[in-house]
Amino acid sequence: MTDCLSKETSETPQGEYYKNVLGTRCDIRCQKGYELHGPLQLICQSSKRWSGKVLCKQKRCPTLSMPTNGGFKCLDGAYFGSRCEYYCSPGYQLKGDRIVTCMDNKVWSGRPASCVDTEPPRIQCPSVKEKTAEPNKLTARVFWDTPEGRDTADGILTDVILKGLPPGSHFPEGDHKIQYTVYDRAENKGTCKFLVKVRVRRCVKLNAPDNGYIKCSGDGNNYGATCEFSCIGGYELQGSPARVCQYNLGWSGVEPTCAPMNINVNVRTAAALLDQFYEKRRLLIISTPTAANFFYRMQLGMLQPAQCGLDLRHVTVVELVGVFPAQIGRIGVKLLPPSLALQLRLLLRIPHYNFNIVVMDKHGMDKERYPFPATPAELFALIDNFPLRKEEMKLQAEIGQSCP
Repeated sequence: MTDCLSKETSETPQGEYYKNVLGTRCDIRCQKGYELHGPLQLICQSSKRWSGKVLCKQKRCPTLSMPTNGGFKCLDGAYFGSRCEYYCSPGYQLKGDRIVTCMDNKVWSGRPASCVDTEPPRIQCPSVKEKTAEPNKLTARVFWDTPEGRDTADGILTDVILKGLPPGSHFPEGDHKIQYTVYDRAENKGTCKFLVKVRVRRCVKLNAPDNGYIKCSGDGNNYGATCEFSCIGGYELQGSPARVCQYNLGWSGVEPTCAPMNINVNVRTAAALLDQFYEKRRLLIISTPTAANFFYRMQLGMLQPAQCGLDLRHVTVVELVGVFPAQIGRIGVKLLPPSLALQLRLLLRIPHYNFNIVVMDKHGMDKERYPFPATPAELFALIDNFPLRKEEMKLQAEIGQSCP
């Protein structure tokens, strides 16, 4: 009997025995984690040699792909049983299984790993910006450095997006929210916010004096604002004509009042008399040779029911009646001395022997003359076109002053 390897039996590594005589057939198997290289069965031949050669090699999984922006470390390469652990570069997070193992089927366990950028970029805004408005202004110009974003991954960012007014703008009074937003290439968003606070120093609000008006710049009571005062027809201002809101939140000057206008008829010249009305009143001078003059009586009859309209337009009526030496003048209930009435006619070149009307503005300018009676409508239409009258009408409308 011929035997292979000169032995009747052979011992396996596990301590098992098998026959090795001519014709013996052996089925070959490898341990788990190993794979057979060679025939699955060997036969003992007459040449005392086995019919082939076999080898059990350790199984190996495919080489792992290196994740972008990351890597992996393995304990035993890609062989069976080897464990590999993935890692990511700073700013990136692992997606998939962190640890994989080479299995018996030569496939890695778990899901393929990748490194993704999920961390938002960082952006630092300035602290709260507080500013006080400058004198006579309701806004403040505020500056700051535009914040820069920083990406924790690849450092590449899109443009910084601003929500709100840009630095260097004039901000009105109040709190204003400023927001900056930045995106990275993975479209992660980073934001920061801060407040711009603008304050306006303010004095106590002033009111118009009784029988008067007030006109203020700015917001009326902000630091640096100026308030100007004036009186309605028949009143004159006493006190400060203008007051300024100061830094200490107090008003300059003294509180104004409007007192009834006191006309001094005991002056020596007509010019001195007219000076009392400068920038305060308009004059309607009615001159007649006699008190019985038809035009004169008609004119007074038309003006009597229009007194409210005259007061609204700051018109004082001056009457010059008679001829030298028997002439008198009258302003309301006050009588002018004959010499002053004569001077007034001479100064204004008013005829002595004819009816005449002279309309003068607040600057003492002779604006219109009528040789016959003028209706209130005609007079009012003329006066309402005077430059100063436009502003008066606006103020009167604001406080609701009008005639029935």
